Amino acid sequence: MSKTSRKNRSGRDETLAPPPVATVLNLALLALALVGMALTAYLTFTYWRGQALAGCPAGSGCDIVLNSRWSKLFGLPTSFWGFLVYAGLAAVALVKKAETQWKSAWLLSFFGVLYSLYLSSVSLLELNAACLYCLVSATLFVGILATVAYQRPADLPNFSWRPWLFKTAGSGLILVLALHLHYAGILGKAAGPEEPRLRALAEHLTKTDAKFYGAYWCPHCNEQKEMFGASAGRLPYIECSPLGPKQPQDPICRTANIKVYPTWFINGRRHEGVLTPGELAHQSGFKEAAP
Repeated sequence: MSKTSRKNRSGRDETLAPPPVATVLNLALLALALVGMALTAYLTFTYWRGQALAGCPAGSGCDIVLNSRWSKLFGLPTSFWGFLVYAGLAAVALVKKAETQWKSAWLLSFFGVLYSLYLSSVSLLELNAACLYCLVSATLFVGILATVAYQRPADLPNFSWRPWLFKTAGSGLILVLALHLHYAGILGKAAGPEEPRLRALAEHLTKTDAKFYGAYWCPHCNEQKEMFGASAGRLPYIECSPLGPKQPQDPICRTANIKVYPTWFINGRRHEGVLTPGELAHQSGFKEAAP
């Protein structure tokens, strides 16, 4: 046997081993991701078509959740963002480099679990309602995360669970906190500078004894507020559902016979639904001051 062969056997002169490679398609991850894509695609498609979801009659828990202000993010249904995450996981399942595949799958599924837990907590604690579709999606994300954790390659270089969890959990929680601040109106348009015309209109509505009846969980009420940006706090808003959906209305709203959110009373006339600033200015007789 040659000296070269003996050196190779000793391992001293061998070249560095290539990074671990996934030798087969990650079928488990791909299958779970495709189920999630099908679910969120159905939810998104029915939302955009304005159709009713199967098993989700008007007034049911899922109807309340899927029509709340938490059902949209940056103007798009939350299910659409979920579809993108599941699609990302499906794409990751095709990556051949094991380290890249595993870390990417962990980050996507871990954030999916955190965001699902946040939305589930909101639906149960804030809305007092549960959505079967949302719970199924949350369960899928938990299942994907558990699968990914089980599949961790044994030869990941310089890997330790404690710093990895600390880093990913911290980043995920910061992102979820930012989303919560967005939903709460602390970040976004409501946090920006006031537009003089909208501020003047909001103050005029309050001075002329107009009334804006709504509910904090109502997406159309939040749409109405968003039209006024940072001046929304100056609107003559009356909260009709402080205890949440399916709970007794505030007595003021019952006395006013409020059936639809939002409902406006302007100059003695009742208006149901969202009104643009232009319509509110016309109905209230608002005239913008000359510059």
